[in-house]
Amino acid sequence: MSTDTKEEEKPKEEEDTPKEEESTATFEPVVKLEEVETKTGEEDEEALFSMRSKLFIFGETMLDVGTGKKTWRERGIGEIRLLKHKQHERIRILMRQEKTMKVICNHVLDPRITLEPNVGSDRSWVWSAFDFAEGDLKETVFAIRFSSSDVAKEFKAKFEECQKEMKKILDGEDKPDTDGTAAEAADALAGLKTSDVAYDDDDDDDV
Repeated sequence: MSTDTKEEEKPKEEEDTPKEEESTATFEPVVKLEEVETKTGEEDEEALFSMRSKLFIFGETMLDVGTGKKTWRERGIGEIRLLKHKQHERIRILMRQEKTMKVICNHVLDPRITLEPNVGSDRSWVWSAFDFAEGDLKETVFAIRFSSSDVAKEFKAKFEECQKEMKKILDGEDKPDTDGTAAEAADALAGLKTSDVAYDDDDDDDV
């Protein structure tokens, strides 16, 4: 067999192979999601005070429900705020947990609430209130801890200043207590004791 025949049997280089082209196709989503405005309920309120802090509550844990055994437990870290409504001017305390934004404290700033100094600490306060953070009105004992004693004093000063504002508003709205509801609420609030449940923050980390 000749050399020319062997050369003819060699596979030819694919010189004419077409080049791959990039796809220019576009795909539309099957379902288009529209932006939905989420309201927090704070749109009509003005922040009078806001400071990062750590919140604790005194009560039964899930394992101790019904036993009467109560202990301090952390509820979360976040900004505790005093909010004043722009229309009716009532003031409330609101605190949301960082990251999750879950409400962990939400109650009206009742003029009858008393901030008690926490035994052994100059940067925390203890108080009792009817809280609505979990959707139901519940008697709750709180302890709040700030980064320093100066911040704690600032909070107390603003807290009491706002209480005076609230008292003027409520006094102007007072009506005869014909069914005894107001007196009953006052007695219940007075019965929330904080003096015997001092919170010990010696072993906790800074805020």
